[in-house]
Amino acid sequence: MRIWSLHPSLLDDKGLVAVWREGLLARKVLEGKTKGYKKHPQLKRFREFSKPVAALNSYLYFVFLEAKRREMCFDKGKIYQIEVLEKIIPVTKGQMEFELRHLYSRVKKRAPGYSEMLCKKRLRCNPVFFVVDGGVEKWEKGHPHPDPLPPHPYPLPAGARE
Repeated sequence: MRIWSLHPSLLDDKGLVAVWREGLLARKVLEGKTKGYKKHPQLKRFREFSKPVAALNSYLYFVFLEAKRREMCFDKGKIYQIEVLEKIIPVTKGQMEFELRHLYSRVKKRAPGYSEMLCKKRLRCNPVFFVVDGGVEKWEKGHPHPDPLPPHPYPLPAGARE
């Protein structure tokens, strides 16, 4: 399960579909409606918010908006009780950079043309998050990717709140 901190506009189409499905699964986990993934580290940040399901619904809403912008057919009805929450969960600058490298590594293989475009996009987070100083999050279970990320023209400034 990968619940990207990155803004949905940074994801390629396959990544957007995957995060939609994984977000719906994550919500079921938070609601106690599944046996698996109960201790998944990426859900920690949602659990720490006072209304974790509302936070995840808001996260999914922003994914839905990006899908709609791309004229993809995501079922908005799957997001119930939408309470649009923004800038409620902190994410570190190091985590954002780690995820950008991770995404770049994935799309470089499956969509080389998209990986070139990705390097030109402004680094932003999903609107439920806000960026704070810091390294890769402690809950992240990845290893540094061998594929170096080309210099990004729009580095995320420390303390940026997007």
